[in-house]
Amino acid sequence: MHANEVGAGFVTTAVGFTASFAVVLTGLQAVGASATQSASGLGALCLVVGLGGLVLSLRYRVPVSLAWSTPGAAVLAGSGGLPGGFSDAVGAFMICGALFVLTGLWPFLGRLMSRIPAGIAQAMLAGVLIPLCLVPIEAAVSSPAVILPVALVWLLGVRFWARWAVPVAFGAALVVIGIAFATGAADAAEIRWAPSLALVLPTFSWQAVLGLALPLYIVTMASQNVSGAAVLQSFGYTAPWRPALITTGIGSATAALFGGHAINLAAISAALAAGPDSGVPFARRWRSAAWAGGFYVPLAVGAAAVSTVALAAPGGLIPAVAGLALIGTLASAVQSAWAHTADRVACALTLLVAASGITVWGIGAAFWALLLGLVTRGVLRSGRPATGV
Repeated sequence: MHANEVGAGFVTTAVGFTASFAVVLTGLQAVGASATQSASGLGALCLVVGLGGLVLSLRYRVPVSLAWSTPGAAVLAGSGGLPGGFSDAVGAFMICGALFVLTGLWPFLGRLMSRIPAGIAQAMLAGVLIPLCLVPIEAAVSSPAVILPVALVWLLGVRFWARWAVPVAFGAALVVIGIAFATGAADAAEIRWAPSLALVLPTFSWQAVLGLALPLYIVTMASQNVSGAAVLQSFGYTAPWRPALITTGIGSATAALFGGHAINLAAISAALAAGPDSGVPFARRWRSAAWAGGFYVPLAVGAAAVSTVALAAPGGLIPAVAGLALIGTLASAVQSAWAHTADRVACALTLLVAASGITVWGIGAAFWALLLGLVTRGVLRSGRPATGV
């Protein structure tokens, strides 16, 4: 065992968890999860991400890192309420997991998904992210003493330690939360230290399938799984594509029963274990990814405590941290959406509809944004020769 292998694995887990767990909690609560269910969902995701990444890395000797779908959690936050509440959301999570498995087993489904223009998918994601990224601005006005110090730390992190910007912002948030507990603004007695998983029986509705399961599947495939495979390829590895999709699909469906939304190939954090900056020789980097998976397992034990501490934060602090964490993703999505000149009107409409937060017939804005964007693109391109970028 090499110390760098363990260190790279620990960094991969630390960055992956602290940079996005607030987004997960925000998304789960937006679709009706209680505090207990949110904590259970986070714990289930940690457990599945850890065990799945560990098994895939050991089996294929490739640095396969898994993560929960951060863009997918953003889709949850913008999806609006569902007729059956959180149990409908759990049903949608299970359908999304089944679609991952089908994509791994049936290549036609993957090819069909790939026909959705990347710009439209990214515009939908950008629209979903805009309201979330506005939260820190709104919170800074209503609770400046709580939000502005954390935002300043995040900005300095982006400037000097880009990889650690969100984790250090979360560290600043912990200081603010600690002060709240010390001054009595938050009640430390409410913290649940014991780990727990809460079983949620799924229900199924067509509104949840169209408004949540399909956008969650499309965004996770386009923004996470495809990108994760590309990251591994850029470092000279071939991702075990079909086994990874089947593993993440089964894992997603299993985690869904305890409140988790979706897991996938890691994209950004994958580079921490698979890249040369890890200091680990090429042939041994799979061990770093395996360590990263192993480190997620104890995080599952502490998920209840992390969740209750975070949800006790004053002044909308955790949603604000989630918004800060998503600004980089928003910037990338906007850049991708605007890449093809011929599709800019369709992408702009997609973004606006997704950002509107509308609900029609019980179906959220993400579905309508995708549908109207595709229709607009088809109308505008009909009879025209294809144009370049």
